[in-house]
Amino acid sequence: MRLRLLAVLVVAVLAGLTGPALPASAAATTPVRFVDIQGDGVTLKANVVAPAATGRYPAIVFPSSWGLNDLEYLAQATAFAQRGYVVVSYTPRGWWASGGEIDTAGPRDLADLSRVIDWTIANTATDPARIGAAGVSYGAGISLLGAAADRRIRAVAMMSGWTDLVYSLYGDNTRHQQSAGLLGLAADLLGNPGTDLSGKLGDFTANRNVNEVKAWARVRSPATYLDAINANRPAVLIANAWGDSFFPPNQLVDLFGRLTTPKRLELRPGDHAIAELTGIIGLDNAVWTSVRRWFDQYLGGVDTGIAAEPAVQLTPLNAAAEGYPAWPSVGSRRYGLGQIRWWDGTGLLGGAPSTGWSKTLPGDLDTVAGGGVVLLTNGVGAFTGQQPQIWLPAVDRLRAGVWAAERPSSALRIRGIPSVHLKLTGTAAQGTLVAYLYDLDLLGNAKLITHAPVSWLGTAGGSRSVDVALSATAYDLPAGHSLTLVVDTTDPLYYDANAPGSTVTVAGGSYVDVPVR
Repeated sequence: MRLRLLAVLVVAVLAGLTGPALPASAAATTPVRFVDIQGDGVTLKANVVAPAATGRYPAIVFPSSWGLNDLEYLAQATAFAQRGYVVVSYTPRGWWASGGEIDTAGPRDLADLSRVIDWTIANTATDPARIGAAGVSYGAGISLLGAAADRRIRAVAMMSGWTDLVYSLYGDNTRHQQSAGLLGLAADLLGNPGTDLSGKLGDFTANRNVNEVKAWARVRSPATYLDAINANRPAVLIANAWGDSFFPPNQLVDLFGRLTTPKRLELRPGDHAIAELTGIIGLDNAVWTSVRRWFDQYLGGVDTGIAAEPAVQLTPLNAAAEGYPAWPSVGSRRYGLGQIRWWDGTGLLGGAPSTGWSKTLPGDLDTVAGGGVVLLTNGVGAFTGQQPQIWLPAVDRLRAGVWAAERPSSALRIRGIPSVHLKLTGTAAQGTLVAYLYDLDLLGNAKLITHAPVSWLGTAGGSRSVDVALSATAYDLPAGHSLTLVVDTTDPLYYDANAPGSTVTVAGGSYVDVPVR
């Protein structure tokens, strides 16, 4: 109870800070009003703020994030009300004082969202033809799912959300350990997970009933309802971070490419819910600026110019922001993995894939190469501008394979989703590898560009090939730096499928494909 009260106080204090910059014509608003809304068989806690003047206004519904409540958006809700919007924020079922059990963006949550829209139309000065939904993380997913289920939602702003929950949990057949653990902890502390969520998280952790967990996750994935979203044609803004350790961005790129609605994709440095954090507490923020422009364009009847801008807005990890009409169409450069040199334990990365060599890795030992700590590592990087970094000579060559490319005379502009193809021999029936792509300078300092795990879950050992799509990235490799690949078998971010004492052998014919501009 003390923890809950402290969280309420923190959210209330942060939300009470000065809101974002407003136009000189900012309108007076009603006082924030706290209300109970009858959802699908439960009572939802909510608050409402609106323009004080009489008239009809567009409305925005904000479902709160996982572990937070309807106070989360108070600063932004007030700012939107001053711009001429009715704003209703609510706490989804199972969280804080809202009734019921957590539905994890399932059918009951979507029915609740429609009930909130019903209430908003009936009890506020809302124009029913101009309704939007927005949120961060959990609220983002509910908002996009809601646009598939309720065609009254004409515009969506999805910040740090997901489109494929199966990929978020089991990307490349590898369970995501730290992120799922934090979600479960928050549910236990601040919500009522009930038997459904507790059972699914228990199955996930124990690696049992995998097909049932995936089926449960598909029901909660916007990608499952892509046809309905396209048919309803809401204007969809997707904003996320390159280093989102809960919802890696590849899934967003895939859905964005198949959307036929008015759409915009923004990717920038950071981790889950970090890029929009300062906006939540009322400070100027690039993500929230885009959200305001998006809703003004598609709900407010104001031409903000955002519709005429390139639909894909990328802020690289170490370069200025760029715009593209679609996901960057890039060339691909193949780097073959070569023989490991005996004197330094490093192989050449580059040229055609060579054969006649192999590198055996222990299946249960980690190295200093890593993806960092969920939320913290990439989150700090968003504010400092620094990528996670290791000293490459410290990577134990008995535990990892290391391949370094020749140093180019000009910068290499990496844009897109790199992929790694590994030929393996002598593997166990099940196992895991983790691939890391680094920027290596002359002093041995290596900055992480991107990474991803891959697991194989077969019934027999032997030779096989695995392909892993690394997390989408945008990075300028400086002239004179070496593009470097590290492959090991363990990372604390993920559960691995390696048996103690097992080995994995990487063999000739392996390569990396890097998208470049």
